Amino acid sequence: MAELLIVGLGPGNAACMTGEALAALEKAEVICGYTGYLDQIAALIPGKETFFTPMKQELERCRHALMLAQSGRTAALVCSGDAGVYGMASPVLELLPDYEGVEVEIVAGVTAALSGAALLGAPLGHDFCVISLSDLLTPWEIIEKRLQSAAEGDFAIVLYNPSSRKRSGYLQRACDILLRTRSAETPCGVARNIGRPGQEKQLLTLGRLRDTETDMFTTVFIGSGTTRQIGGRLVTPRGYSV
Repeated sequence: MAELLIVGLGPGNAACMTGEALAALEKAEVICGYTGYLDQIAALIPGKETFFTPMKQELERCRHALMLAQSGRTAALVCSGDAGVYGMASPVLELLPDYEGVEVEIVAGVTAALSGAALLGAPLGHDFCVISLSDLLTPWEIIEKRLQSAAEGDFAIVLYNPSSRKRSGYLQRACDILLRTRSAETPCGVARNIGRPGQEKQLLTLGRLRDTETDMFTTVFIGSGTTRQIGGRLVTPRGYSV
């Protein structure tokens, strides 16, 4: 059977990977992925054939993995976090109609919203949304509209890709949008290098978050109207009478 496994590797180390993901890596004959992700799992796949591409060659990676599967080899395409959350599952399924006979299995992983939330406490205890600040594939006008809508809906918000060398002011711009609706004292949290060396966390307010340095390895959490700090942790109550 022609099979392609799309595997979410979780936040950064083998301990954070699911058993299903580990089994998929063992099953695969060839493993495809971004160079950094293959380096991350090198110790888990000794002797395995690999195919890698740098950033911004995601579609080439997807097509190569599909071609391998179509040729009869069991291939795995890996990505960080969860394959379906800003991952490779979506483009693979868009391309799949061009690769007759290929069966695709999507293997869930732990996305940064969940692993970062666990590091900070329980900031996602009630309704929340996830928004990426990267405008590489999404126009900023749409990102701004989503930020404003999430703020007005009083969701707890998780921000992916808060800044990069080319987007140094994007988190500040996002905070300015949220501050139109939310108090500067809104509890927030920052998680960096989740599951990797140098992992750290920080609790702060929305007003302070605006001027906080972040990068592509940072995940940002912005509380809802009920979120508060309790014992050094960020908590959004589920609603039970405690």
